[in-house]
Amino acid sequence: MKILVVGLGLIGGSICKALKKYTNHFVVGSDLSHDIEEAAMRDVAADDVFTGDYSGFDLIIIALFPNAAEEYFRQNAGKMDKNTLVTDVCGIKGCFSERMKKIADDNNIRYMGMHPMAGKEFGGYQNSSPDLFCKANFIVAPFKDDSEENAEILKNLAKEIGAGKIVVTTPENHDKMIAYTSQLAHIVSSAYVKSPELSLECGFSGGSFQDMTRIATMNENMWTDLFLQNRENLIFELETLIDNLHKYSDALVNDDPKAMCRLIEEGRKLKEDNLRHRQGQPN
Repeated sequence: MKILVVGLGLIGGSICKALKKYTNHFVVGSDLSHDIEEAAMRDVAADDVFTGDYSGFDLIIIALFPNAAEEYFRQNAGKMDKNTLVTDVCGIKGCFSERMKKIADDNNIRYMGMHPMAGKEFGGYQNSSPDLFCKANFIVAPFKDDSEENAEILKNLAKEIGAGKIVVTTPENHDKMIAYTSQLAHIVSSAYVKSPELSLECGFSGGSFQDMTRIATMNENMWTDLFLQNRENLIFELETLIDNLHKYSDALVNDDPKAMCRLIEEGRKLKEDNLRHRQGQPN
């Protein structure tokens, strides 16, 4: 395929590098920064730099923040070939995908969203890697009436760049699950580092601290966009977490070892069941 990747940050740059390392697709890179485009050419992460001509592309991957991705598509959809499949890699689908689909339908273009579940603490092309998606989960989010052919194209692309488990689900279910598995964790990490003890942690921290705080370095502009576009699902998960935290706090305030032991046991058993489920074992 001839593929255009718009936005050469961490995800877009990694997609380019993975495509060049693992496939024979012809890759064209596009970024607001010409320096980054030149870097992609030097790294052989792209076969060419985008000239502004949208003709001849089989697939266009928009790797921008959600609001920027939607605005880009709205401004340029009319210039794209009618046979082109357009996708995005945003961590939000739901209403966002509905708006993207409407833009596509209004311009007789094919659209289907996807979401590679991969990332790093720090973004930017300089941190991109051809192996970022190896064994990563990869979500394809068609609407119920979407073409199976489009889904197959994206699933095959995910396999080619190393994805592990590929899940096909609706945009709505994507957002419901991502609120719990990703967005809530980012909020918790951001809140966790706001303790006054943070500056004193050196020498006292281990793996658990690193695990809890790793993603606090997230990009505030992108994640604000993601959080607010999925606010109802995220509010539900956040309030559920707060309710559960109150139970641990109450056990401490009341000096109640039985209640604390019960809460810890409940959490242990739930995680053990989760691990068995992931491994395909019966409960």
